[in-house]
Amino acid sequence: MNLLGETAIGVGIGVALLALALLFARSIRIEDIVSAGRKPEAKADGGYAHGFPSGYGKPTGVIRWLTTVDHKDIGLLYLTFGSIAFFWGGTDAMMIRTELFTHSVDVWDTATYNGLFTMHGLTMLFFFATPVLFGFINYFLPLLIGADDMAFPRVNAVAFWMLPAAFVLVRFGLLSDIIGHVIQPVLGMAAASPFFRLEPPQTGWTMYTPLARQRPNPMINIMLLGLHLSGISTTLGAINIIVTTFTLRDVDWGELDIFTWTALTQAGLILFAFPLLGSAIIMLLLDRVFGTTFFATGGGGPMLWQNLFWFFGHPEVYILVLPPMGLISLIIPKFSGRKLFGFKFVVYSTLAIGVLSFGVWAHHMFATGMDPRLRASFMAVSLAIAVPSAVKTFNWISTMWNGAIRLEAPMLFCVGSIATFIIGGVTGVFLAAIPVDLILHDTYYVVGHFHLIIMGLIPFGMFAAVYYWFPIFTGRMYDRTLAKVHFWLTFVGVMITFNAFIVLGMMGLPRRYASYPVKFQLLQQIASFGAVLIALGSLVWIWNMLQSYRNGDIVTDADVWNLKKYGMFSKEWQWFEEQLESR
Repeated sequence: MNLLGETAIGVGIGVALLALALLFARSIRIEDIVSAGRKPEAKADGGYAHGFPSGYGKPTGVIRWLTTVDHKDIGLLYLTFGSIAFFWGGTDAMMIRTELFTHSVDVWDTATYNGLFTMHGLTMLFFFATPVLFGFINYFLPLLIGADDMAFPRVNAVAFWMLPAAFVLVRFGLLSDIIGHVIQPVLGMAAASPFFRLEPPQTGWTMYTPLARQRPNPMINIMLLGLHLSGISTTLGAINIIVTTFTLRDVDWGELDIFTWTALTQAGLILFAFPLLGSAIIMLLLDRVFGTTFFATGGGGPMLWQNLFWFFGHPEVYILVLPPMGLISLIIPKFSGRKLFGFKFVVYSTLAIGVLSFGVWAHHMFATGMDPRLRASFMAVSLAIAVPSAVKTFNWISTMWNGAIRLEAPMLFCVGSIATFIIGGVTGVFLAAIPVDLILHDTYYVVGHFHLIIMGLIPFGMFAAVYYWFPIFTGRMYDRTLAKVHFWLTFVGVMITFNAFIVLGMMGLPRRYASYPVKFQLLQQIASFGAVLIALGSLVWIWNMLQSYRNGDIVTDADVWNLKKYGMFSKEWQWFEEQLESR
Protein backbone atom coordinates (compact mmCIF):
# COMPACT_ATOMS: atom_id res chain seq x y z
CA MET A 1 0.00 0.00 0.00
CA ASN A 2 1.44 3.42 -0.94
CA LEU A 3 2.02 6.28 1.51
CA LEU A 4 -1.20 8.04 0.46
CA GLY A 5 -3.25 4.91 1.16
CA GLU A 6 -1.56 4.35 4.51
CA THR A 7 -2.17 7.99 5.44
CA ALA A 8 -5.86 7.77 4.47
CA ILE A 9 -6.33 4.68 6.63
CA GLY A 10 -4.52 6.35 9.52
CA VAL A 11 -6.62 9.51 9.29
CA GLY A 12 -9.85 7.50 9.01
CA ILE A 13 -9.07 5.43 12.08
CA GLY A 14 -7.97 8.58 13.91
CA VAL A 15 -11.36 10.20 13.22
CA ALA A 16 -13.10 7.06 14.50
CA LEU A 17 -11.05 7.16 17.71
CA LEU A 18 -11.83 10.85 18.14
CA ALA A 19 -15.54 10.08 17.85
CA LEU A 20 -15.10 7.35 20.47
CA ALA A 21 -13.31 9.82 22.75
CA LEU A 22 -16.17 12.32 22.42
CA LEU A 23 -18.68 9.60 23.21
CA PHE A 24 -16.61 8.66 26.25
CA ALA A 25 -16.47 12.28 27.41
CA ARG A 26 -20.25 12.54 27.21
CA SER A 27 -20.63 9.42 29.34
CA ILE A 28 -18.78 10.96 32.30
CA ARG A 29 -21.02 13.06 34.47
CA ILE A 30 -19.63 15.86 36.62
CA GLU A 31 -21.41 14.51 39.69
CA ASP A 32 -19.51 11.21 39.25
CA ILE A 33 -16.21 13.07 39.60
CA VAL A 34 -17.38 15.25 42.47
CA SER A 35 -18.80 12.28 44.38
CA ALA A 36 -15.49 10.39 44.15
CA GLY A 37 -14.29 12.21 47.25
CA ARG A 38 -17.19 11.09 49.41
CA LYS A 39 -19.09 7.90 49.91
CA PRO A 40 -22.28 7.98 47.81
CA GLU A 41 -25.67 7.02 49.09
CA ALA A 42 -26.41 3.33 48.84
CA LYS A 43 -28.25 2.18 45.73
CA ALA A 44 -29.90 -1.17 45.36
CA ASP A 45 -28.70 -1.73 41.80
CA GLY A 46 -25.55 0.36 41.59
CA GLY A 47 -27.09 2.75 39.06
CA TYR A 48 -27.59 2.53 35.32
CA ALA A 49 -26.73 4.52 32.24
CA HIS A 50 -29.10 6.89 30.49
CA GLY A 51 -32.55 5.58 29.60
CA PHE A 52 -33.70 4.35 33.01
CA PRO A 53 -35.02 6.63 35.73
CA SER A 54 -33.36 6.84 39.14
CA GLY A 55 -34.20 3.89 41.35
CA TYR A 56 -35.35 1.80 38.40
CA GLY A 57 -34.80 -1.91 38.92
CA LYS A 58 -32.48 -3.93 36.72
CA PRO A 59 -33.79 -4.43 33.20
CA THR A 60 -33.73 -7.91 31.81
CA GLY A 61 -32.13 -9.56 28.84
CA VAL A 62 -29.52 -7.96 26.59
CA ILE A 63 -30.48 -4.42 27.63
CA ARG A 64 -29.31 -5.11 31.18
CA TRP A 65 -25.82 -6.12 30.08
CA LEU A 66 -25.46 -3.33 27.52
CA THR A 67 -26.47 -0.54 29.91
CA THR A 68 -25.36 -1.72 33.33
CA VAL A 69 -22.86 0.19 35.43
CA ASP A 70 -23.30 -2.10 38.46
CA HIS A 71 -19.83 -3.25 39.53
CA LYS A 72 -20.99 -6.85 39.90
CA ASP A 73 -22.46 -6.99 36.41
CA ILE A 74 -19.35 -5.42 34.91
CA GLY A 75 -17.23 -7.90 36.82
CA LEU A 76 -19.19 -10.75 35.23
CA LEU A 77 -18.82 -9.12 31.80
CA TYR A 78 -15.04 -8.97 32.29
CA LEU A 79 -14.96 -12.63 33.37
CA THR A 80 -17.07 -13.75 30.41
CA PHE A 81 -15.01 -11.76 27.92
CA GLY A 82 -11.75 -13.05 29.42
CA SER A 83 -13.01 -16.64 29.22
CA ILE A 84 -13.83 -16.22 25.51
CA ALA A 85 -10.35 -14.79 24.90
CA PHE A 86 -8.86 -17.70 26.89
CA PHE A 87 -10.42 -20.29 24.61
CA TRP A 88 -9.53 -18.33 21.46
CA GLY A 89 -5.94 -17.90 22.58
CA GLY A 90 -5.89 -21.53 23.68
CA THR A 91 -7.03 -22.56 20.21
CA ASP A 92 -4.06 -20.65 18.80
CA ALA A 93 -1.79 -22.58 21.17
CA MET A 94 -3.21 -25.95 20.13
CA MET A 95 -2.74 -25.04 16.47
CA ILE A 96 0.88 -24.13 17.25
CA ARG A 97 1.43 -27.44 19.05
CA THR A 98 -0.16 -29.29 16.11
CA GLU A 99 2.43 -27.81 13.76
CA LEU A 100 5.28 -28.56 16.17
CA PHE A 101 4.25 -32.21 16.59
CA THR A 102 6.61 -33.04 13.72
CA HIS A 103 9.94 -31.39 12.90
CA SER A 104 8.96 -30.19 9.42
CA VAL A 105 6.40 -27.59 8.34
CA ASP A 106 3.59 -29.86 7.17
CA VAL A 107 0.29 -28.73 8.76
CA TRP A 108 0.25 -24.92 8.54
CA ASP A 109 2.65 -22.84 6.48
CA THR A 110 5.28 -20.65 8.10
CA ALA A 111 3.23 -17.46 7.67
CA THR A 112 0.23 -19.00 9.44
CA TYR A 113 2.48 -20.27 12.24
CA ASN A 114 3.98 -16.81 12.75
CA GLY A 115 0.50 -15.25 12.78
CA LEU A 116 -0.71 -17.80 15.35
CA PHE A 117 2.37 -17.19 17.47
CA THR A 118 1.76 -13.43 17.45
CA MET A 119 -1.97 -13.60 18.18
CA HIS A 120 -1.60 -16.22 20.92
CA GLY A 121 0.72 -14.00 22.95
CA LEU A 122 -1.26 -10.79 22.52
CA THR A 123 -4.61 -12.48 23.20
CA MET A 124 -3.51 -14.21 26.38
CA LEU A 125 -1.69 -11.21 27.87
CA PHE A 126 -3.99 -8.32 26.96
CA PHE A 127 -7.41 -9.93 26.55
CA PHE A 128 -7.43 -12.94 28.85
CA ALA A 129 -5.33 -12.36 31.96
CA THR A 130 -5.93 -8.66 32.61
CA PRO A 131 -9.73 -8.69 31.95
CA VAL A 132 -10.28 -11.74 34.16
CA LEU A 133 -8.37 -10.10 37.01
CA PHE A 134 -10.35 -6.89 36.50
CA GLY A 135 -13.48 -9.02 36.65
CA PHE A 136 -12.65 -10.32 40.12
CA ILE A 137 -11.58 -6.85 41.27
CA ASN A 138 -14.73 -5.17 39.96
CA TYR A 139 -17.01 -7.73 41.55
CA PHE A 140 -15.36 -8.07 44.96
CA LEU A 141 -13.34 -4.93 45.69
CA PRO A 142 -16.40 -2.85 46.73
CA LEU A 143 -17.73 -5.79 48.77
CA LEU A 144 -14.41 -6.30 50.56
CA ILE A 145 -13.89 -2.64 51.46
CA GLY A 146 -17.52 -1.85 52.29
CA ALA A 147 -18.26 0.38 49.27
CA ASP A 148 -21.52 0.44 47.34
CA ASP A 149 -19.89 0.53 43.89
CA MET A 150 -16.73 1.62 42.12
CA ALA A 151 -15.94 5.34 42.34
CA PHE A 152 -16.78 6.01 38.67
CA PRO A 153 -19.47 3.52 37.60
CA ARG A 154 -19.93 4.91 34.10
CA VAL A 155 -16.21 5.14 33.44
CA ASN A 156 -16.08 1.53 34.63
CA ALA A 157 -18.60 0.52 31.97
CA VAL A 158 -16.86 2.51 29.23
CA ALA A 159 -13.52 0.90 30.15
CA PHE A 160 -15.01 -2.54 29.68
CA TRP A 161 -16.75 -1.82 26.38
CA MET A 162 -13.49 -0.57 24.91
CA LEU A 163 -12.09 -4.09 25.24
CA PRO A 164 -14.32 -5.93 22.73
CA ALA A 165 -13.61 -3.19 20.18
CA ALA A 166 -9.88 -3.45 20.86
CA PHE A 167 -10.05 -7.26 20.58
CA VAL A 168 -11.74 -7.04 17.18
CA LEU A 169 -9.08 -4.61 15.94
CA VAL A 170 -6.19 -6.79 17.14
CA ARG A 171 -7.63 -9.99 15.68
CA PHE A 172 -9.19 -8.43 12.60
CA GLY A 173 -6.79 -10.31 10.30
CA LEU A 174 -8.72 -13.53 10.78
CA LEU A 175 -12.10 -11.80 10.66
CA SER A 176 -11.21 -9.94 7.47
CA ASP A 177 -10.16 -13.21 5.84
CA ILE A 178 -13.58 -14.70 6.68
CA ILE A 179 -15.36 -11.59 5.37
CA GLY A 180 -13.33 -11.76 2.16
CA HIS A 181 -14.32 -15.37 1.55
CA VAL A 182 -17.99 -14.49 2.15
CA ILE A 183 -17.91 -11.47 -0.17
CA GLN A 184 -15.91 -13.03 -3.00
CA PRO A 185 -18.65 -15.32 -4.44
CA VAL A 186 -21.21 -12.51 -4.31
CA LEU A 187 -19.32 -9.34 -5.29
CA GLY A 188 -16.24 -10.75 -6.94
CA MET A 189 -12.52 -10.67 -6.20
CA ALA A 190 -12.21 -6.90 -6.69
CA ALA A 191 -14.48 -6.24 -3.70
CA ALA A 192 -12.93 -9.00 -1.59
CA SER A 193 -9.25 -8.25 -2.23
CA PRO A 194 -8.93 -5.42 0.36
CA PHE A 195 -10.01 -7.86 3.07
CA PHE A 196 -7.48 -10.46 1.93
CA ARG A 197 -4.72 -7.87 2.23
CA LEU A 198 -5.32 -7.58 5.99
CA GLU A 199 -3.31 -10.66 6.90
CA PRO A 200 -2.69 -11.62 10.54
CA PRO A 201 0.48 -9.84 11.72
CA GLN A 202 3.65 -11.93 11.84
CA THR A 203 5.71 -9.64 14.05
CA GLY A 204 5.67 -11.75 17.21
CA TRP A 205 3.90 -10.46 20.30
CA THR A 206 6.91 -8.26 21.20
CA MET A 207 6.63 -6.41 17.85
CA TYR A 208 10.37 -5.80 17.59
CA THR A 209 11.65 -3.21 15.14
CA PRO A 210 12.82 -3.04 12.39
CA LEU A 211 10.54 -5.98 11.46
CA ALA A 212 7.36 -4.38 12.85
CA ARG A 213 8.32 -1.03 11.30
CA GLN A 214 9.10 -2.25 7.79
CA ARG A 215 6.55 -4.99 7.06
CA PRO A 216 3.98 -3.58 4.59
CA ASN A 217 0.97 -5.46 6.05
CA PRO A 218 -1.60 -2.71 6.93
CA MET A 219 -3.11 -5.06 9.52
CA ILE A 220 -0.16 -4.21 11.79
CA ASN A 221 -1.45 -0.63 12.00
CA ILE A 222 -4.91 -1.83 12.98
CA MET A 223 -3.40 -4.20 15.55
CA LEU A 224 -1.39 -1.36 17.09
CA LEU A 225 -4.52 0.79 17.36
CA GLY A 226 -6.34 -2.09 19.06
CA LEU A 227 -3.52 -2.51 21.56
CA HIS A 228 -3.53 1.22 22.25
CA LEU A 229 -7.29 1.13 22.87
CA SER A 230 -6.90 -1.81 25.25
CA GLY A 231 -4.22 0.18 27.10
CA ILE A 232 -6.61 3.12 27.53
CA SER A 233 -9.24 0.71 28.87
CA THR A 234 -6.82 -0.82 31.35
CA THR A 235 -5.59 2.59 32.53
CA LEU A 236 -9.17 3.78 33.15
CA GLY A 237 -9.82 0.62 35.17
CA ALA A 238 -6.68 1.19 37.23
CA ILE A 239 -7.67 4.78 38.04
CA ASN A 240 -11.07 3.52 39.18
CA ILE A 241 -9.45 0.92 41.46
CA ILE A 242 -7.16 3.49 43.08
CA VAL A 243 -9.86 6.12 43.61
CA THR A 244 -12.32 3.53 44.94
CA THR A 245 -9.82 2.12 47.44
CA PHE A 246 -8.68 5.51 48.71
CA THR A 247 -12.03 7.29 48.91
CA LEU A 248 -14.79 4.71 49.42
CA ARG A 249 -13.26 2.11 51.74
CA ASP A 250 -15.05 1.55 55.02
CA VAL A 251 -12.05 -0.08 56.74
CA ASP A 252 -8.71 1.22 58.00
CA TRP A 253 -5.52 0.52 56.06
CA GLY A 254 -4.45 -1.99 58.70
CA GLU A 255 -7.65 -4.00 58.16
CA LEU A 256 -7.47 -4.04 54.37
CA ASP A 257 -7.56 -7.58 52.97
CA ILE A 258 -4.61 -8.97 51.02
CA PHE A 259 -6.47 -9.16 47.68
CA THR A 260 -7.24 -5.44 47.83
CA TRP A 261 -3.59 -4.69 48.59
CA THR A 262 -2.47 -6.61 45.50
CA ALA A 263 -5.17 -5.00 43.33
CA LEU A 264 -4.12 -1.55 44.50
CA THR A 265 -0.45 -2.29 43.75
CA GLN A 266 -1.41 -3.66 40.35
CA ALA A 267 -3.32 -0.47 39.57
CA GLY A 268 -0.30 1.64 40.52
CA LEU A 269 1.92 -0.37 38.18
CA ILE A 270 -0.59 0.07 35.36
CA LEU A 271 -0.53 3.85 35.75
CA PHE A 272 3.23 3.91 35.19
CA ALA A 273 3.59 1.10 32.63
CA PHE A 274 0.68 1.29 30.19
CA PRO A 275 1.02 4.96 29.18
CA LEU A 276 4.62 4.21 28.16
CA LEU A 277 3.47 1.33 25.97
CA GLY A 278 0.84 3.60 24.45
CA SER A 279 3.48 6.21 23.66
CA ALA A 280 5.75 3.61 22.06
CA ILE A 281 2.84 2.30 19.96
CA ILE A 282 2.04 5.82 18.72
CA MET A 283 5.70 6.33 17.79
CA LEU A 284 5.72 3.03 15.89
CA LEU A 285 2.50 4.01 14.09
CA LEU A 286 4.03 7.35 13.10
CA ASP A 287 7.10 5.54 11.77
CA ARG A 288 4.94 3.17 9.73
CA VAL A 289 2.37 5.65 8.39
CA PHE A 290 4.16 9.02 8.20
CA GLY A 291 7.78 7.97 7.80
CA THR A 292 9.16 9.37 11.05
CA THR A 293 12.41 7.88 12.39
CA PHE A 294 11.78 7.08 16.06
CA PHE A 295 12.93 3.49 15.56
CA ALA A 296 14.91 3.86 12.33
CA THR A 297 18.69 3.48 12.36
CA GLY A 298 19.08 7.18 11.66
CA GLY A 299 16.80 8.13 14.57
CA GLY A 300 16.35 6.43 17.91
CA GLY A 301 17.29 3.02 16.50
CA PRO A 302 15.69 -0.42 16.87
CA MET A 303 16.99 -0.80 20.43
CA LEU A 304 14.81 2.12 21.55
CA TRP A 305 11.73 -0.05 20.96
CA GLN A 306 13.14 -2.83 23.14
CA ASN A 307 13.87 -0.42 25.99
CA LEU A 308 10.41 1.15 25.82
CA PHE A 309 8.60 -2.16 25.34
CA TRP A 310 10.34 -3.99 28.17
CA PHE A 311 10.00 -1.04 30.54
CA PHE A 312 6.32 -1.83 30.14
CA GLY A 313 6.74 -5.57 29.54
CA HIS A 314 8.37 -6.68 32.75
CA PRO A 315 6.12 -4.68 35.11
CA GLU A 316 3.30 -6.21 33.03
CA VAL A 317 4.37 -9.63 34.32
CA TYR A 318 3.80 -8.41 37.87
CA ILE A 319 0.62 -6.58 36.85
CA LEU A 320 -0.65 -10.04 35.92
CA VAL A 321 0.88 -12.01 38.78
CA LEU A 322 0.17 -9.84 41.83
CA PRO A 323 -3.65 -10.20 41.96
CA PRO A 324 -3.43 -14.03 41.58
CA MET A 325 -0.91 -13.95 44.44
CA GLY A 326 -3.50 -11.99 46.40
CA LEU A 327 -6.18 -14.55 45.55
CA ILE A 328 -3.94 -17.40 46.69
CA SER A 329 -3.07 -15.49 49.89
CA LEU A 330 -6.80 -14.97 50.48
CA ILE A 331 -7.95 -18.53 49.76
CA ILE A 332 -5.24 -20.67 51.40
CA PRO A 333 -6.11 -19.51 54.96
CA LYS A 334 -9.79 -20.34 54.35
CA PHE A 335 -8.99 -24.00 53.65
CA SER A 336 -6.17 -24.26 56.20
CA GLY A 337 -8.20 -23.02 59.17
CA ARG A 338 -5.49 -20.48 60.00
CA LYS A 339 -4.89 -16.79 59.41
CA LEU A 340 -2.34 -15.87 56.77
CA PHE A 341 1.10 -16.26 58.28
CA GLY A 342 3.04 -12.98 58.33
CA PHE A 343 0.29 -10.85 56.82
CA LYS A 344 2.32 -7.63 57.02
CA PHE A 345 5.32 -9.25 55.34
CA VAL A 346 3.10 -10.40 52.47
CA VAL A 347 1.85 -6.81 52.07
CA TYR A 348 5.39 -5.41 52.23
CA SER A 349 6.61 -7.98 49.71
CA THR A 350 3.76 -6.96 47.38
CA LEU A 351 4.80 -3.31 47.57
CA ALA A 352 8.46 -4.27 47.14
CA ILE A 353 7.66 -6.22 43.96
CA GLY A 354 5.76 -3.20 42.66
CA VAL A 355 8.77 -0.91 43.16
CA LEU A 356 11.49 -3.33 42.00
CA SER A 357 9.55 -4.40 38.89
CA PHE A 358 10.54 -1.15 37.13
CA GLY A 359 14.25 -1.84 37.63
CA VAL A 360 14.59 -5.18 35.86
CA TRP A 361 13.47 -4.60 32.26
CA ALA A 362 16.91 -4.80 30.67
CA HIS A 363 17.47 -8.42 31.72
CA HIS A 364 15.51 -9.13 28.53
CA MET A 365 18.33 -7.35 26.67
CA PHE A 366 21.49 -8.92 28.11
CA ALA A 367 22.33 -10.39 24.69
CA THR A 368 22.07 -7.07 22.84
CA GLY A 369 25.57 -5.83 23.66
CA MET A 370 24.60 -3.24 26.26
CA ASP A 371 27.20 -1.72 28.59
CA PRO A 372 28.48 -4.42 31.03
CA ARG A 373 28.10 -2.03 33.97
CA LEU A 374 24.42 -1.56 33.16
CA ARG A 375 24.00 -5.31 32.73
CA ALA A 376 25.45 -5.91 36.19
CA SER A 377 23.05 -3.45 37.85
CA PHE A 378 20.03 -5.00 36.13
CA MET A 379 21.24 -8.47 37.12
CA ALA A 380 21.42 -7.36 40.77
CA VAL A 381 17.86 -5.99 40.77
CA SER A 382 16.58 -9.07 38.87
CA LEU A 383 18.04 -11.31 41.56
CA ALA A 384 16.74 -9.05 44.33
CA ILE A 385 13.13 -9.19 43.12
CA ALA A 386 13.17 -12.95 43.74
CA VAL A 387 13.33 -12.25 47.49
CA PRO A 388 9.80 -10.78 47.99
CA SER A 389 8.43 -13.51 45.71
CA ALA A 390 10.09 -16.13 47.93
CA VAL A 391 8.62 -14.41 51.00
CA LYS A 392 5.13 -15.07 49.66
CA THR A 393 5.94 -18.71 48.92
CA PHE A 394 7.25 -19.37 52.42
CA ASN A 395 4.28 -17.55 53.96
CA TRP A 396 1.85 -19.72 51.99
CA ILE A 397 3.61 -22.90 53.09
CA SER A 398 3.78 -21.66 56.71
CA THR A 399 0.06 -20.90 56.65
CA MET A 400 -0.69 -24.49 55.66
CA TRP A 401 1.75 -25.97 58.16
CA ASN A 402 -0.19 -27.86 60.87
CA GLY A 403 -3.42 -26.35 59.54
CA ALA A 404 -6.77 -28.10 59.13
CA ILE A 405 -6.28 -28.48 55.38
CA ARG A 406 -9.29 -29.30 53.22
CA LEU A 407 -8.39 -30.23 49.64
CA GLU A 408 -11.40 -28.73 47.93
CA ALA A 409 -10.94 -27.52 44.34
CA PRO A 410 -9.92 -23.95 45.32
CA MET A 411 -7.25 -25.31 47.66
CA LEU A 412 -5.97 -27.81 45.09
CA PHE A 413 -5.40 -25.03 42.59
CA CYS A 414 -3.64 -22.92 45.24
CA VAL A 415 -1.29 -25.77 46.16
CA GLY A 416 -0.69 -26.52 42.48
CA SER A 417 0.12 -22.86 41.84
CA ILE A 418 2.80 -22.94 44.55
CA ALA A 419 4.45 -25.92 42.83
CA THR A 420 4.46 -24.28 39.40
CA PHE A 421 5.60 -20.96 40.88
CA ILE A 422 8.59 -22.54 42.62
CA ILE A 423 9.81 -24.14 39.39
CA GLY A 424 9.03 -21.05 37.30
CA GLY A 425 10.66 -18.76 39.85
CA VAL A 426 13.86 -20.77 40.29
CA THR A 427 14.34 -21.05 36.53
CA GLY A 428 13.87 -17.28 36.36
CA VAL A 429 16.67 -16.75 38.88
CA PHE A 430 19.04 -18.56 36.52
CA LEU A 431 17.96 -16.30 33.66
CA ALA A 432 18.73 -13.26 35.83
CA ALA A 433 22.41 -14.29 35.86
CA ILE A 434 24.17 -12.77 32.83
CA PRO A 435 26.42 -15.73 31.90
CA VAL A 436 23.52 -18.20 32.04
CA ASP A 437 21.16 -15.89 30.18
CA LEU A 438 23.63 -15.43 27.31
CA ILE A 439 23.49 -19.21 26.76
CA LEU A 440 19.75 -19.74 27.28
CA HIS A 441 18.44 -16.50 25.75
CA ASP A 442 15.84 -17.04 23.01
CA THR A 443 15.63 -20.78 23.67
CA TYR A 444 12.67 -22.86 24.83
CA TYR A 445 14.04 -22.54 28.37
CA VAL A 446 12.71 -18.97 28.44
CA VAL A 447 9.33 -20.14 27.10
CA GLY A 448 9.11 -22.85 29.77
CA HIS A 449 10.05 -20.45 32.58
CA PHE A 450 7.56 -17.83 31.42
CA HIS A 451 4.69 -20.26 30.94
CA LEU A 452 5.16 -21.92 34.33
CA ILE A 453 4.19 -18.50 35.69
CA ILE A 454 1.76 -17.27 33.05
CA MET A 455 -0.02 -20.65 32.64
CA GLY A 456 0.78 -22.01 36.09
CA LEU A 457 0.45 -19.48 38.89
CA ILE A 458 -1.85 -16.96 37.15
CA PRO A 459 -4.63 -19.21 35.74
CA PHE A 460 -4.37 -21.50 38.77
CA GLY A 461 -5.09 -18.53 41.04
CA MET A 462 -7.97 -17.54 38.76
CA PHE A 463 -9.48 -21.04 38.74
CA ALA A 464 -9.15 -21.18 42.53
CA ALA A 465 -11.10 -17.92 42.80
CA VAL A 466 -13.78 -19.05 40.32
CA TYR A 467 -14.42 -22.21 42.33
CA TYR A 468 -14.21 -20.38 45.66
CA TRP A 469 -16.69 -17.66 44.69
CA PHE A 470 -18.88 -19.63 42.27
CA PRO A 471 -21.78 -19.82 44.80
CA ILE A 472 -21.72 -16.01 45.07
CA PHE A 473 -21.69 -15.58 41.29
CA THR A 474 -24.56 -17.99 40.59
CA GLY A 475 -26.29 -18.97 43.82
CA ARG A 476 -25.53 -22.60 42.91
CA MET A 477 -22.82 -25.16 43.61
CA TYR A 478 -20.63 -26.79 40.98
CA ASP A 479 -19.80 -30.48 40.55
CA ARG A 480 -16.88 -30.99 42.95
CA THR A 481 -15.68 -34.20 41.30
CA LEU A 482 -15.42 -32.55 37.89
CA ALA A 483 -13.58 -29.64 39.49
CA LYS A 484 -10.93 -32.02 40.82
CA VAL A 485 -10.68 -33.72 37.43
CA HIS A 486 -10.12 -30.28 35.93
CA PHE A 487 -7.31 -29.61 38.39
CA TRP A 488 -5.44 -32.84 37.84
CA LEU A 489 -5.68 -32.65 34.04
CA THR A 490 -4.47 -29.05 34.07
CA PHE A 491 -1.73 -29.54 36.66
CA VAL A 492 -0.27 -32.64 35.02
CA GLY A 493 -0.56 -31.02 31.58
CA VAL A 494 1.25 -27.85 32.70
CA MET A 495 4.03 -29.86 34.35
CA ILE A 496 4.56 -32.07 31.30
CA THR A 497 4.39 -29.32 28.69
CA PHE A 498 6.52 -26.62 30.21
CA ASN A 499 9.10 -28.79 31.92
CA ALA A 500 9.62 -30.36 28.49
CA PHE A 501 10.26 -26.81 27.27
CA ILE A 502 12.87 -26.36 29.99
CA VAL A 503 14.71 -29.48 28.80
CA LEU A 504 14.43 -28.44 25.15
CA GLY A 505 15.93 -25.07 26.00
CA MET A 506 18.82 -26.60 27.93
CA MET A 507 19.49 -28.74 24.85
CA GLY A 508 19.73 -25.53 22.80
CA LEU A 509 16.50 -25.46 20.77
CA PRO A 510 15.67 -21.86 19.71
CA ARG A 511 12.11 -20.68 20.20
CA ARG A 512 9.69 -19.21 17.64
CA TYR A 513 10.64 -21.51 14.74
CA ALA A 514 8.03 -23.57 12.90
CA SER A 515 10.60 -26.26 12.01
CA TYR A 516 13.41 -27.75 14.08
CA PRO A 517 16.03 -30.54 13.98
CA VAL A 518 14.53 -34.02 14.15
CA LYS A 519 16.39 -34.89 17.38
CA PHE A 520 14.02 -32.60 19.30
CA GLN A 521 10.84 -34.20 17.91
CA LEU A 522 10.15 -36.61 20.79
CA LEU A 523 10.28 -33.88 23.43
CA GLN A 524 8.07 -31.65 21.27
CA GLN A 525 5.54 -34.48 21.03
CA ILE A 526 5.64 -34.93 24.81
CA ALA A 527 4.96 -31.19 25.17
CA SER A 528 2.07 -31.45 22.72
CA PHE A 529 0.61 -34.33 24.73
CA GLY A 530 0.72 -32.14 27.85
CA ALA A 531 -1.01 -29.37 25.91
CA VAL A 532 -3.81 -31.80 25.01
CA LEU A 533 -4.29 -32.54 28.73
CA ILE A 534 -4.57 -28.80 29.44
CA ALA A 535 -7.15 -28.46 26.66
CA LEU A 536 -9.17 -31.40 28.02
CA GLY A 537 -9.06 -29.85 31.49
CA SER A 538 -10.34 -26.55 30.09
CA LEU A 539 -13.24 -28.33 28.38
CA VAL A 540 -14.11 -30.07 31.66
CA TRP A 541 -14.05 -26.68 33.38
CA ILE A 542 -16.36 -24.91 30.93
CA TRP A 543 -18.76 -27.87 30.93
CA ASN A 544 -18.85 -27.85 34.73
CA MET A 545 -19.44 -24.09 34.86
CA LEU A 546 -22.27 -24.07 32.31
CA GLN A 547 -24.04 -27.15 33.64
CA SER A 548 -23.70 -26.00 37.25
CA TYR A 549 -25.03 -22.57 36.33
CA ARG A 550 -28.10 -24.24 34.81
CA ASN A 551 -28.65 -27.25 37.08
CA GLY A 552 -26.30 -27.02 40.06
CA ASP A 553 -27.55 -27.47 43.60
CA ILE A 554 -29.12 -24.24 44.85
CA VAL A 555 -27.19 -22.70 47.75
CA THR A 556 -29.38 -22.05 50.80
CA ASP A 557 -26.63 -21.61 53.41
CA ALA A 558 -24.03 -18.93 52.64
CA ASP A 559 -21.40 -20.73 54.70
CA VAL A 560 -20.70 -23.25 51.92
CA TRP A 561 -17.03 -23.62 52.93
CA ASN A 562 -17.62 -23.86 56.69
CA LEU A 563 -15.75 -20.60 57.26
CA LYS A 564 -17.63 -19.58 60.40
CA LYS A 565 -16.04 -22.46 62.27
CA TYR A 566 -12.61 -20.87 61.81
CA GLY A 567 -13.71 -17.23 62.15
CA MET A 568 -13.08 -16.51 58.46
CA PHE A 569 -16.55 -15.62 57.24
CA SER A 570 -15.37 -12.50 55.42
CA LYS A 571 -17.25 -9.48 54.09
CA GLU A 572 -18.19 -10.83 50.67
CA TRP A 573 -19.74 -13.95 52.24
CA GLN A 574 -21.57 -11.80 54.78
CA TRP A 575 -23.00 -9.83 51.87
CA PHE A 576 -24.00 -13.10 50.18
CA GLU A 577 -25.71 -14.27 53.38
CA GLU A 578 -27.71 -11.04 53.48
CA GLN A 579 -28.78 -11.61 49.87
CA LEU A 580 -29.98 -15.14 50.68
CA GLU A 581 -31.89 -13.96 53.72
CA SER A 582 -33.62 -11.18 51.76
CA ARG A 583 -35.02 -13.55 49.10
